[in-house]
Amino acid sequence: MAAVGCTALVLIATAVTGGSVDEADSLPGGDAMGLNVEAIPAEYRDWVIQAGKLCADAPAALIAAQIEAESNWNPRAGSHAGAQGIAQFIPSTWATWGVDADSDGDADVWSPPDAIMTQARYDCYLADEVRRYKILGVENRQLMLAAYNAGPFAVAQAGGIPINGETEIYVPKIIQLMQKYSAALDETSGPFGARVIASAKRWLGTPYSWGGGSISGPTYGFAQGAGTKGFDCSSLVQYAVYHASGGKILLPRTSQVQVGEGKAVARKDLRPGDVIGFQLSGSAAGYDHIGIYVGGGQFIHAPRTGQTVSYARLTDGYYASRPQTIRRYG
Repeated sequence: MAAVGCTALVLIATAVTGGSVDEADSLPGGDAMGLNVEAIPAEYRDWVIQAGKLCADAPAALIAAQIEAESNWNPRAGSHAGAQGIAQFIPSTWATWGVDADSDGDADVWSPPDAIMTQARYDCYLADEVRRYKILGVENRQLMLAAYNAGPFAVAQAGGIPINGETEIYVPKIIQLMQKYSAALDETSGPFGARVIASAKRWLGTPYSWGGGSISGPTYGFAQGAGTKGFDCSSLVQYAVYHASGGKILLPRTSQVQVGEGKAVARKDLRPGDVIGFQLSGSAAGYDHIGIYVGGGQFIHAPRTGQTVSYARLTDGYYASRPQTIRRYG
């Protein structure tokens, strides 16, 4: 994140009832309502939906994206490293984590129900494990995926996503594939907040580009963003709000100015589509990051150079400890 202020956006949408957040059902892909079920082979749909309810860190859309990346839905898949089945478990990991989901008396790595539910169980464990490492600047979901691919020890040793010729490709691939398995949201109908989220969500997996992005979509940035076509945090917010409003609301370009627009909102009144500004670099830089809450304590944003438009958690220490302000534009 540039110290002079992020011309980037963080989209944040929340479902709050009585001051609490329903983490399982409000996340994108967290249940059948947020899942593009038609993209999943029919014989695996019920298991993917069930697996996606085990924890908020591994919603159904992510489970499906992982399976495509691991085996392309082939329950008999194998790898040169000895990984087996639709979710590609190596025997030693399966011996510890395998479950008998179909209740046939055997935890079988070649059984799709067993493998899919074990995948979700292992994802949830890894999410909690890497959260303990308190690695700043990388979303916990990305660290979870990196740990699934390379192992949690490799993530701890690297202090982030390991660069080994595979894991750094695996993680953004799955984040990108989540678009395929997430239910498409209509950017032109429904509540304004839902339209803001839909407009931002379509760009999941798009590279961060400092100074890049406009109301027309991803563009090349400048300075460290000169060679990358994408969005920064505030351009993503600007794009999402502009299209959600049918072109009626054109926000200023930088996060520091965007947080002065619209209506101030108290944290207890936060709702889907509200935008949150963060002071990441100290008060002198103003609110140098911004985003949109999507439910389950998460928001979607363009984080920083080298990363992509993705989800993060408001409870992550990197964000939770910073001053925040909430605005509503529609």
